[in-house]
Amino acid sequence: MSRRGVREWAVDIGAFLFAGCFLVLSADSVAIAPGTSETALLMDQLAGGLACAALFVRRRLPVPLAVVLLLAEPFSHFITGPILVALFTVAVNRPPRVTAYLSVLAFAPVPIFLASEPAADDPRTASSLTYFALLAGAIGWGLYVRSRRQLVVSLRERAARAATEARREAREDIAREMHDVLAHRLSLLSVHAGALEFNPGAAPEQVGRAAAVIRDSAHQALEDLRDVIGVLRAPEDGDRPQPVLADVERLADESRQAGARVTLDVDVAGGPERAPAITGRTAYRIVQEGLTNARKHGAGPDLPVSVTVRGASGKGLTVEIRNPAKREGAPRDGADTGPGIPGAGQGLIGLTERTLLAGGTLEHGWDGPDYRLYAALPWPS
Repeated sequence: MSRRGVREWAVDIGAFLFAGCFLVLSADSVAIAPGTSETALLMDQLAGGLACAALFVRRRLPVPLAVVLLLAEPFSHFITGPILVALFTVAVNRPPRVTAYLSVLAFAPVPIFLASEPAADDPRTASSLTYFALLAGAIGWGLYVRSRRQLVVSLRERAARAATEARREAREDIAREMHDVLAHRLSLLSVHAGALEFNPGAAPEQVGRAAAVIRDSAHQALEDLRDVIGVLRAPEDGDRPQPVLADVERLADESRQAGARVTLDVDVAGGPERAPAITGRTAYRIVQEGLTNARKHGAGPDLPVSVTVRGASGKGLTVEIRNPAKREGAPRDGADTGPGIPGAGQGLIGLTERTLLAGGTLEHGWDGPDYRLYAALPWPS
């Protein structure tokens, strides 16, 4: 057993003083049998004092102590206080089944007492009834303290689990954000760098234009990374600008600059800016991931990609991205002789989670020669 600390010693001394004060204050009300000698009374009081001192072992031996005190109670009139403390300790620190067994032992004299048909005006009747009431109060209070402690522990564990879950969800949100942002930028860098590598005879103006796009994409990727890390370091500063549905035009322009033939068809009642913030941001991420995957797995550097966005208040918002792509294991187009852009396969998983959190659904898979990414998002009226 661990050594007692200051708090434990203070509680034990308080229990000893309570039992001692109870002994002194109840001495005059104890019904002493007629003919009891002064010596017997003194020995009875000494037994009560020893019982009070025995309470210092109640943490290590609560059940044996309570049993001994209950068995000694018929032979001593001054150990009621220690019995109350011992029963309270058992009720607090031991399983309810053990407390029930001790309660049976504590109230075993009740049937005998009732069978004796005590007189209502007999002082010993009032003393006995008070004794049994005090026992019931000590046990009941101990059970209450035990249940309250268990509730506090349960609430603390629940709070700890909630905090852990919140941290996990925050990490997942940051991971999704970093993937969505950086994968798009880095895929643009890879496309332009690959074009320079496998077309060394390009005209100087083409090389300069590609180099400018690479520089701008690298700069933007660093800015996006700085923004995400800033949120990670200071999550309370949640004022970082978030993309909206109207920004999909910029995504399409960036892909066109990388050589893709992007057809963007946006038909949103009232304009893209009317879409709800969460719905618009999720649609933006879906288009971003779709264009990134088209660059990674498309059939060629000048692949056609169609992006269709439809929506209206009360009808929802749909996003569809289609592009020709090579199935896994198939050779790539001869015009694209460079290695494919690697992918971890986490983009669509994170995108599915993001769509579900927004209250929508996401579908992706082959539709003939095209790879199709389709999402349906809510837009309340």
